[in-house]
Amino acid sequence: MLNQPAGHLEPDESLLDAVVRETLEETGWRFAPHAIIGIYRWTNPVDDVTYVRFCFAGEHSDFDPDHELDPDIVRTVWKSRAEIAAAHSALRSPLVLRSIDDYLAGRRYSTDLLGDAL
Repeated sequence: MLNQPAGHLEPDESLLDAVVRETLEETGWRFAPHAIIGIYRWTNPVDDVTYVRFCFAGEHSDFDPDHELDPDIVRTVWKSRAEIAAAHSALRSPLVLRSIDDYLAGRRYSTDLLGDAL
């Protein structure tokens, strides 16, 4: 299954802190979010569970090749948009490609939109 780093909020954790933590846990990269690409809602037709996704743009740095990834993560890969589109049946949701397309279209919103972004 292909997906961008994703996860849940820990108790008393801000959304920005969560995206930094989840990216490190799932990729071994440090990530500094600078903008929101979009906020998306999707209901999985198989189990009728609704998801809300916040997608961020930013900078990655300080890769730790020895960082132990979350147990559900098999490996991390960098793929082009075309490679991801070709693997359509392996995408966790249609939001994977939608958020990439929004990024490529230049969509950027201030993280000030978040109440905990101060």
